[in-house]
Amino acid sequence: MDLFKYHNYAFAKLLAFRIQMVLAYQIMAVVVGWHIYEITRDTLSLGLIGLAEVIPYFASALFAGHAVDHFYSRRLFGALSAVLLMLNAFTLTALALGWLNGNATLWIYGSIAFTGIARAFIAPSYSTLFAIILPRDQYVRAAGIGTAVFQAGLVLGPAIGGLLVGFGSKTLAYAVATLLCLGAAIAMLLLKVKEPKKSENIPVFTSIAQGLRFVFNNQIVLGALSLDMFAVLFGGAVAMLPAFIHDIYKTGPEGLGILRAAPALGAIMTGLWLARHPINLHAGRWLLSAVAGFGICIIGFGLSTSFWMAAVLLLFSGLFDGISVVMRQTIMQLATPDAMRGRVSAINGIFIGSSNELGAFESGVAARLMGLVPSVIFGGVMTLSVVGITAKFAPKLRKLELHQLQ
Repeated sequence: MDLFKYHNYAFAKLLAFRIQMVLAYQIMAVVVGWHIYEITRDTLSLGLIGLAEVIPYFASALFAGHAVDHFYSRRLFGALSAVLLMLNAFTLTALALGWLNGNATLWIYGSIAFTGIARAFIAPSYSTLFAIILPRDQYVRAAGIGTAVFQAGLVLGPAIGGLLVGFGSKTLAYAVATLLCLGAAIAMLLLKVKEPKKSENIPVFTSIAQGLRFVFNNQIVLGALSLDMFAVLFGGAVAMLPAFIHDIYKTGPEGLGILRAAPALGAIMTGLWLARHPINLHAGRWLLSAVAGFGICIIGFGLSTSFWMAAVLLLFSGLFDGISVVMRQTIMQLATPDAMRGRVSAINGIFIGSSNELGAFESGVAARLMGLVPSVIFGGVMTLSVVGITAKFAPKLRKLELHQLQ
C-alpha cells in the first residue's frame, strides 16, 4: 500500500505501538474486573474501577496535551505512556504472584489510577506523530487503517484476556499485558521521524487556555467533537445489552458476546474499506449522514425482538460509527495547527472519554425511568435531534469539503 512508501514504514511502527497498547489495556481491563470481584464479591467494586481510572485521566489529560506540544520528543512521551502502563501491568503480575504485601484491593485501584495517567499521553502522542509521518492527502486513508486497527484491538483484547485467565491464570494474563507494553515502547523508540522544533515555552495554564479557545472558537472542530460526543452519550445502547439478552432475547453469555462484537466488526469493515476508498468529497455531509444512520440503527435495535436482527442492526451501527470516527479524525487532523495537536487531541479525548462514561450512566438512568426499550428508542431519537441541531447551527461543518482544510 502506498502509505508505507513514506518514511521507511514509520506508519507501520506507529500502528504497532497502537495495537499493542490497545491489546494490553483491554486485557488488563478484563482481568482486573475478574480479579477484584474475586476478592470482594461486591458489584460496587466493579463500578469503582472506571471511577479510579477516569478521575486521574481527566485531571492529567490537558497537562499531557500541553507537555506533548511543548517539551522534548513526541516519541518519548509515547514511550513513556507505554512504560507507565507496563509498570502497572507488572505491579498486577507481582500482586497475582503474592509478591506484594498489604491490601490487594488498594494495590489494584492504585494501579488503575496510574493507568488513567498513562492513557492521558497515548492519544496526544499518537495524534502528533500521525500528522508528522503522513502527508496530508493520506490522512483519510490512514485514519481508516488506524480505526480498523483500534477496533480490532477492542474485539481481540477482551477475548484474549478471558482466554488467558480461563486456560492459564491471572498471572499469565498480566504478564502478557506487560510484554505487550514493552513491545509498544520498543516500537515507539524505533520510530525514526524528523520532529518539528518544539513550540514556544509558555505557562502551562496559558497553553491549555489556548487549546480550549481554539476548539471552542472553531465551528468545524467544535461541531465535529460535539456531534460525536452527544451521539455516543445518547446512543449508548451497548451498555444495556446484558438486559436485552436476559429480558428480550432470552439467550446466554454467548449471545452477549455476539452483540458486543457486532458494532466493532462493522467499524473494522468500514475502516478497511475507507483505507482503500477514502472519502474526499462532501466530508461534512458524510459525517452528519453517518451519525444519523447510527441513530436510526439504534432505534431499530430498540424495536427489534429478534436476536439476529438486533445483531445485524448493531453491525450496521458499527459501519456508520466507523465512517463518523474516520471523518472526525481526519477533520481534526487537517483543521488543527501543528503546534496545538497535543492539546486538541487531549481535549478530544476528554470529550469522547466523558461521553462513553456518561453515556453508560445516561442509559441506565433512562432505562430506570422509561423502561428498557423506550430508553433505547429515546437515545436514537435524541441522536437524530443532535444531527439536526448540528446541521443547523454549524453550517461550516455541514458544507465542509476536505480540500478546504488542506
